[in-house]
This record gives sequence, structure tokens and C-alpha cells, in this order.
Amino acid sequence: MEFLIRGRNIEVSDGLRAAAQEKVGRLARHLEGWDSAEIHFIEERNPRISDKEVCEITLRGHGQILRAKAASPDAFASVDRVLGKLEHQLERLKSRQLQRSHPRRQSVDSADQAFPDSDDDQGGSGRIVKTKRFDIKPMTPEEAALQLDLLNHGFYFFTNADTGSAAVVYKRGDGDVGLIDAG
Repeated sequence: MEFLIRGRNIEVSDGLRAAAQEKVGRLARHLEGWDSAEIHFIEERNPRISDKEVCEITLRGHGQILRAKAASPDAFASVDRVLGKLEHQLERLKSRQLQRSHPRRQSVDSADQAFPDSDDDQGGSGRIVKTKRFDIKPMTPEEAALQLDLLNHGFYFFTNADTGSAAVVYKRGDGDVGLIDAG
């Protein structure tokens, strides 16, 4: 597994680097084949924040991305907290993969999903401040919904393997997942 360890507003000591690498390596052994781990340490400079040491870990592999972030007064404690969150996500991922392998489970029916009402936003006031690029692999809407839940984002953009066109799954206000398919 490749490790990328960075610090913002903090100098990452050799002890902290070694401890984080060892603990993340132990955690990633639960599911073999993780390609890389990005570990970011951030020190908040706001004096009103008591938990100044933030640790964010991103695991990539198996076509999945797991990300968690935690803060505490100590950088080592932040690593422990974020690893607890990642361990929970790994357990969820394992259980969902097992559920998908059993044919008696009923899959999500995309016909039951409705699109939300769209209100006109204030057009032209926003500007692009950050750009990200990702390799998009074809997947089913169910797999995309799993990624959406694992990343804990509001939406997930993917290529629909069924139709071959661009699609988005998103979290609805009622807790369900919606699908927008361009095909």
C-alpha cells in the first residue's frame, strides 16, 4: 500500500508519521488490496477551537474510496478517532458486499425513485473555486448508491453501466436516494 502523508500548518514528526502508517496498515488488512492511503494532518489556528489537531484519511482500492475526518487536542488521538470511523465504514462495506452477494435480497428499483422539485438558484453569482478530476468506471446505480453512502456526500457522479451514459445519484430530503440518468 502506498502512503501519502502531508501536514498543513503542522510539521509531521517521524513518530507521528510512523504511528499513522502502522495503524492504517493494520486497519487496511481487514480488506486486502487497498491501493493507497492519504493521511492529512491539519492544525487549526483558531484560538476558539479546542480540538485543533485534525486528521483526515482517504483509502483507495477495490474500486472504492473511504474517507473519514476527526479532530482532537492531540494529533495521535485524532488518528485513533479517525481510524474508529474508518473501521465502522469498513464493516458497513463488508456487510453490504455480503448482502449484494445473496440473491434473495431485493435490489433498489430505480422506477420508484422520483426527482426533487428544483427551485431556481441565484444564477451567475457562483464561481468555480476548486476542480477535481476522477477516473469514472462504469457501475450500476446500486453500486453508485453504496459509494454515495460510503463517502457521505450529497451526490455521486458515475457512468451508468446499464445505459452507458452519465448519471448522478443523490441524497433526498426524505432519506432515500434519487437517480438522474442522462440516457
